[in-house]
Amino acid sequence: MDYAFQAEGLVKRFGKQTALSGLDLAAPAGTVLGVLGPNGAGKTTAIRILATLLSPDEGRAVVGGFDVVTQAHRVRRLIGLTGQYATVDEELTAFENLVMVGQLLDLRKAEARSRADELLRQFDLRESGTQRASALSGGMRRRLDLAVSLVGRPRIVFLDEPTTGLDPGRREDLWRLVRSMTAEGVTVLLTTQYLEEADALADHICVIDEGRVIADGTSADLKRIVGGQTIVVRPVDPRQADVAAEVLEQVARRRAEPVHRGVVTVPVEDDRVLPEVVRRLVDADVRLAEFSLRLPSLDEAFFALTGRAEEVRR
Repeated sequence: MDYAFQAEGLVKRFGKQTALSGLDLAAPAGTVLGVLGPNGAGKTTAIRILATLLSPDEGRAVVGGFDVVTQAHRVRRLIGLTGQYATVDEELTAFENLVMVGQLLDLRKAEARSRADELLRQFDLRESGTQRASALSGGMRRRLDLAVSLVGRPRIVFLDEPTTGLDPGRREDLWRLVRSMTAEGVTVLLTTQYLEEADALADHICVIDEGRVIADGTSADLKRIVGGQTIVVRPVDPRQADVAAEVLEQVARRRAEPVHRGVVTVPVEDDRVLPEVVRRLVDADVRLAEFSLRLPSLDEAFFALTGRAEEVRR
């Protein structure tokens, strides 16, 4: 298979600390690779190596067919990078930042200005285009940072927690942008602290911990690692949640768990228990507002793999 980027056996040490310990990553063109991992797992270090900002101590990485160490200048012509923090020039306006980057990428001045206008519209920053970056809100500066990374129409884009600081509406805007880019053949490596973001965008997900891949596959593949499925029951009368929990435990022979007011869940290995659950709930005169069967969430899969809940940063 031809990959837009591929890393094999990456090792990176900082003094006595090993950030990467034989990391393998790869993504075909026009796909989104989601990389998840707890704090200190090595996600940002991996991106910095692929973006030619760091050199690996061992291993090899190729981006767009070019070696990130020996052909770094060729790699930089192909990629866009958005890090975890805004890197725009605070003293320039949003428009001037975009034009400057365009000219650094050898666009003629008219082309750079045209591309800047296009991106200001795309990121809903046109009215703020004449303001200095230092005067923009945190969300606006984040959007400007994203726009800057796309000035050169890169074929490979590295997004390191790109929606941090964005409100839900702006996150949805970025999701649409990522989908439109991949539809045009752009390849995206995405690290994120929002598991639902990886669930929504990634064609393939790698979970890394202590600098190596501990699991990979589609979102559905990772959810299956947890095992089984979950029955979700919400009685019309929340006061009947205890009765529903008792029924679920009797049939599933496992402990039922309250999720929030009036909702009860229980894991099951076989969906053939559903008719028996329904029959017993009817016999117990429990009327249902919700009854469903679902796979484990990506959050549950992440916790099962790493043993660390709600810790998906850097």
